[in-house]
Amino acid sequence: MPDVKDIESAVASLSADDLAVFRAWFAEFDAAQWGVEIEQDASAGRLDALADEAIEDLRAGRATDL
Repeated sequence: MPDVKDIESAVASLSADDLAVFRAWFAEFDAAQWGVEIEQDASAGRLDALADEAIEDLRAGRATDL
């Protein structure tokens, strides 16, 4: 398996068109990975304190509509 330096070198050598394709692919890949992490954190309860704080702020009038 290539290491990070190999990947950096390969990306740096891409043509402009291939780099655009890679960027689009990586943006989708990264978003999907982030979504998995958020789902795991939510399922494990690691976001509960933040949710509780937001609900408390809303009930106390310390929140505004976007």
